Amino acid sequence: LYTMAGSDQESQFIDVDEISTQTNEETNLTDQSLQTEIQSKDVEIEPQEKLIKLPLTRIRSIIKTDPDVKMASQDAVITLAKAAELFIQGLAKEAAIRTVREKRKIVSRKHLDDVFETKDCYSFMEGVLESFED
Repeated sequence: LYTMAGSDQESQFIDVDEISTQTNEETNLTDQSLQTEIQSKDVEIEPQEKLIKLPLTRIRSIIKTDPDVKMASQDAVITLAKAAELFIQGLAKEAAIRTVREKRKIVSRKHLDDVFETKDCYSFMEGVLESFED
């Protein structure tokens, strides 16, 4: 509260420096309390998982082995890579189920062949592994 010289009335003036100091102190306390809260909860920020795990350059080079394909857009490469990942994931899951059923610890070619023979969605793969040696 300040009194103006030569005036009988009391006027209120705001001390900007004082308010600024109070605001900074409140902000610092808030920042410190947030940091303390985060540390006390042991919050871990995990890095975002990659959408595609297969190497896109390798997928692109496989696509280019087809003589009918001259160019492939980035969207097409990403879509095919994701489709391949989902295919591999499903196949691995089915083979793992058969492995556990037989009380084995290692997925073998026999388990993959069994998936190819029994699951209709994988029937196009029958005989593909015959060209590879054990």
